[in-house]
Amino acid sequence: MSEYQPPLSDIAFVMGHVADIDAISKLDGYDHADRETVEGLLSEAGRFAVEQIAPLNVIGDRQGVKIVDGSVQTADGFAVAYGKFVDAGWNGVSFDPDYGGGGLPWVVGLAVQELLTASCMAFSVCPLLTQGAVELLAVHGSEQQKETYLHHMVSGAWTGTMNLTEPQAGSDVGALSTKATPAGDGTWRVSGTKIFITYGDHDMAENIVHLVLARTPGAAPGTKGISCFIVPKYLVNDDGSLGERNDAHVVSTEHKLGLHASPTCVMSYGDKDGAVGYLIGEEGAGMRYMFTMMNAARLSVGLQGLALAERAYQQARNYALERVQGRPIGSDDANATIEAHADVRRMLMTMKSNVEAMRALMYENAAAMDRAERHPDPQVRARNEALAALYTPLSKGWGTDIGCEITSLAVQVYGGMGYIEESGVAQHLRDLRIAPIYEGTNGIQALDLVFRKLPMSGGAVMMSLVDEMTATAVSLKGTDLADIGERLAAAVSDAVAAGEYLGGQLASNPNAAAAGATPFLRLLGTVVGGWFHAKMAAVAKAQIDGGAGGDQAADKIATARFYSEQILPSTAGLVSPVTCGESSLYAIPAARL
Repeated sequence: MSEYQPPLSDIAFVMGHVADIDAISKLDGYDHADRETVEGLLSEAGRFAVEQIAPLNVIGDRQGVKIVDGSVQTADGFAVAYGKFVDAGWNGVSFDPDYGGGGLPWVVGLAVQELLTASCMAFSVCPLLTQGAVELLAVHGSEQQKETYLHHMVSGAWTGTMNLTEPQAGSDVGALSTKATPAGDGTWRVSGTKIFITYGDHDMAENIVHLVLARTPGAAPGTKGISCFIVPKYLVNDDGSLGERNDAHVVSTEHKLGLHASPTCVMSYGDKDGAVGYLIGEEGAGMRYMFTMMNAARLSVGLQGLALAERAYQQARNYALERVQGRPIGSDDANATIEAHADVRRMLMTMKSNVEAMRALMYENAAAMDRAERHPDPQVRARNEALAALYTPLSKGWGTDIGCEITSLAVQVYGGMGYIEESGVAQHLRDLRIAPIYEGTNGIQALDLVFRKLPMSGGAVMMSLVDEMTATAVSLKGTDLADIGERLAAAVSDAVAAGEYLGGQLASNPNAAAAGATPFLRLLGTVVGGWFHAKMAAVAKAQIDGGAGGDQAADKIATARFYSEQILPSTAGLVSPVTCGESSLYAIPAARL
């Protein structure tokens, strides 16, 4: 089994030439995020991930978790590694310095997260959930709540969870039945059962801060009647020390396809007198608050697709360079490695080109969030906020769909050995399969893209992106990259045709728009990936023309050309699924499905 090697060179290229870390470092408060500092930090993060986290991946998969004396016990080494992770300050890289964070741009934190996730996804989802909980409390918590919890959560000493799903509700959060009643002293008593709670209980941190959705007495039905509560595992005393155990307990953990080392818990609140909870903000605003946490998490979930695709690609590539089998067509070499076979090259280049497209999209998504928060021009802030909103369902939906396909391709490169667990490559496919499901299934991401993001500002946000992609295609005319520009222009035309159809259906026939949403997400993600490849190829060509390109620049152009030839043309075949309407979906009665 090959070891993970942090792709620092490619990360640096994207950070410098797509996310434009130089410009971000000039924003207020980010002056310590210059390129040299960021590259040094990521090099150290990569070393830490390889040495401390990557060895846990197989151990965690084989051992899983277990409940001992009513608490979850994680796999060997997880608690020790988490302690080192906290002590090194990695949890707080992009959080507010007022609460002990590093204050670095979110794009830098995302890069650290990629290294951590690729090393061991099961480990990485614990700080991912804490990150979302910090975001929610930072935006919606009271000053007292922030002072009580954020210092510990930013450091990672305490972890966070999100508690939405219930057995009878599933994705229909409005059907939840967990209750919260006032205790008369400013606190509440929460009672109910939540399922699928990632790291709902574990032995890695001294406290767990559960953010729980519940209904208060007389609350309106549906999502409008949902409030959000802090329900800590251990109550916090006035002096900040930990007090008695709250009435919040793990009932069981799920036996899953993958992510065996990440405890997915059934949580019970209020078995005795009711779990002590603290209302965040206003009653009835819980779902709106939770979306702050979920939106922050969706990009990170998309990143899981990128991180495990990168890890699987590395293993497949290394195996293909070592495995001797078959005589390549047109060759007399009976001892050739399988990378010489055209179909294996096709799979490897498909993996490589998609990984690079995903990284460019997701890092630019994070950079847009940074500009939206810190840019001095309000118009630029507004534009980047809209762009980040448009990119997020692509990062989450397209990123995890493609990630699953790439991890599956890695198994295919290995052949029969890929299906054997000892090779290690099948674990990535198993672990990643949850990512298209959680934080809003990819079908929900597609609906969000079509029904909310496509019509933003009367379609102006989408058309602005179209204009940028078209401008890139036009800029390549008359150059050595003209073929890439031509294919990009054709794919952009497909996106426009599909988008115009969906926009026309939103009011008159919304079910037709819903029927085309998922293929449209795939189409737009593919086009945007091709756009970033074209931009990176242009940078690489300029480097070569300036005499400073080297192998990386040549490879960037070759990868972009492969993507434009082999991946981008699929958009033409997606126009029909987007625009054919819903009738064929319902042509067979439900009873005969």
